[in-house]
Amino acid sequence: MPGSVTMERASVKIFVLGAGAIGGYYGGRLVEAGADVTFLVRERRHAQLARDGLVIESPAFGDARLQVKAVTRIEPGAHWDLVLLTSKAYDLDDAIEAIRPAVGPATAILPLLNGYSHIDRLVQAFGEDRVIGGLAKIQATLTAEGVVRHLSDWRYITFGELDGRTSDRVVQLKALFDRTSVLASVSADIRQDLWIKLVHLSTVAGMTCLMRGNVGEIARAPDGTRLLNAFFDLNLAIARHAGCTPRQAFIDEFRTLFSNREAAYSASMARDIERGGPIEAAHILGFMLERCRAAGLDDTLHTVAYTHCCTYEARRAAGRLP
Repeated sequence: MPGSVTMERASVKIFVLGAGAIGGYYGGRLVEAGADVTFLVRERRHAQLARDGLVIESPAFGDARLQVKAVTRIEPGAHWDLVLLTSKAYDLDDAIEAIRPAVGPATAILPLLNGYSHIDRLVQAFGEDRVIGGLAKIQATLTAEGVVRHLSDWRYITFGELDGRTSDRVVQLKALFDRTSVLASVSADIRQDLWIKLVHLSTVAGMTCLMRGNVGEIARAPDGTRLLNAFFDLNLAIARHAGCTPRQAFIDEFRTLFSNREAAYSASMARDIERGGPIEAAHILGFMLERCRAAGLDDTLHTVAYTHCCTYEARRAAGRLP
């Protein structure tokens, strides 16, 4: 039965895959509030954490330098109550194998990945009763020095059972986050919320990657706001075809953003391109292109955005980036 796993707040053990921008921020805030958190990291990150601690820079909500429990491998038989999965979508298969030893008879898994298809993949790997749907709304990055830098006042986390019930475990998890500065909420329809985030993310990622600028810079171009809204409208139509009806407040929020000529907002995918890193093109833009075509909508903008990012990936793989 989905949600049958329960967690006692006083004793819950949390396992975080990675201590990057997302895992480091949310896991770090839980550590700051006294939660029992263990991070699984690579050797280089392990050395950083041992030397400097987990460092969070957040002008709005407080800096932190935390001594944390970090491991590079999972000891046989070591299980946790909750696994916070914060990998990139292109690393999902490896992430599943990495967390598998941490998953015991009573372990719940909360993914904070971009996209939508990872939910079905995790259900396939671990069973529906293990998986809690989740999403993060935050702007953060991990610097070369290993600092988790919080870039705005966004620090939201939303989660819920895949069948829409309010289970004991999601209530208990919210109680844990309520001890931090993170704004947590329990969703009665997390699948719809995942679709709504995908509309937001695919629009901003597609445009900021394609234009190599942030939202404000695009808005300052003669047709920038019109183009942002055109792509947004297509993504809204794709979501509606999939059975998701975005709320008017969400639509109004992004209409306002897309007309803000001073908005410094860009997608993490665009920042990944700027640093020459791997990107989640297939999982975000490729997924939406497929759904656009399945809905019988004009796929021109989606084809251009996805092809642009695939071309970047090809150049990166060939070692031909500047």
